[in-house]
Amino acid sequence: MNEEKSRGAGRLVSLDAFRGATIAGMILVNNPGTWSHIYWPLKHAEWHGWTPTDLVFPFFLFIVGISIALALSRRADEEGGPRPGVYLKIARRTVLIYALGLLLAGFPFFNFETIRVTGVLNRIAVCYFFAAVIFLKTGWKKQAFITAALLVGYWALLTFVATPGYAAGDLSKEGSIASFVDRKLLGNHIWKGGGRVYDPEGILSTLPAIATTLLGVLAGQWLRQRRDDYEKAAGLFVAGVAGIVVGWAWNSWLPVNKPLWTSSYVVFTAGWAATLLAVCYWLIDIKRYRRWSLPLVVFGVNALAVFVLTGLAARAMTIKEWWHLPRADGTTGANLQMYIYQQLFASWLSPLNASLAYALCFVLIWLGLMAILYKRKIYIKV
Repeated sequence: MNEEKSRGAGRLVSLDAFRGATIAGMILVNNPGTWSHIYWPLKHAEWHGWTPTDLVFPFFLFIVGISIALALSRRADEEGGPRPGVYLKIARRTVLIYALGLLLAGFPFFNFETIRVTGVLNRIAVCYFFAAVIFLKTGWKKQAFITAALLVGYWALLTFVATPGYAAGDLSKEGSIASFVDRKLLGNHIWKGGGRVYDPEGILSTLPAIATTLLGVLAGQWLRQRRDDYEKAAGLFVAGVAGIVVGWAWNSWLPVNKPLWTSSYVVFTAGWAATLLAVCYWLIDIKRYRRWSLPLVVFGVNALAVFVLTGLAARAMTIKEWWHLPRADGTTGANLQMYIYQQLFASWLSPLNASLAYALCFVLIWLGLMAILYKRKIYIKV
């Protein structure tokens, strides 16, 4: 998923920065001091609707799509079509990313009877595979058609297909066709956080997630065109604003909903992604205001690595079998994460601010670690 261009003058630094901001957002919202006290922008919407947190994952898939267009463009134009080795590399990356998803889900005990087989990296792997193959096999017009077909088809499934005990068009956690399919097919491997009635990275909802990635592919092809840079930024910005307006208007008939990854959610979030990327492109790559973006670039060039490492670290800090540290009330049994939060933050800050301060410090520590790799020009690829 890394662009083929070298890290020289031709690279889109704005894309690295945007990717870095997205990863930083992921780390921030995934690692509060306590899940009981979180400021609302750092929470997902309960069901329908959105918060800034609900923009993070679709932003990353949108970026994956842009990276596909930038990295595979030359191979897509090869005489006679891409060579078989290109598809083998795509398959290899898909398997590795999916395996990393299983690593995060199962670490450290790996109970394969209940391990979650869906998740953030698992969805990224699937979306990357299909978007990359579609990009290599089709032109932008067919890609746009496939995207529209996925969005309209998924809207029809949610609207007109009934599930046992629920009417057609029921979009509740229990009643939607997407939730029903997840319960039937995933079984014990379904996400546990929603009472095992739905999966936010489930099977049917991966179809519109592929559409999110394909919208990124289309944006990447726009940025590759031989046009004036200002025209590229303006076109991306206008398309983004249009996506926000259309997506939110569609919300009146099909609610914006992240767990279901509704078609309106796809258009709405892709609109925000295009708009913000256009601003970054104008500031960083056109106006050359780059100093402020360096911390984001540090995260962005090793995005997948830092996501996996922070996930493993956070998990290791909370395994109760590994830690028996003092609690704030004097008893024992606190894990390492709880101990650090209570001793360094909750002891002198309000619960909301303590939880936020812990999350910010977690992000900054990993920024420092990634800065070491960046200075040594170490870029971990899959």
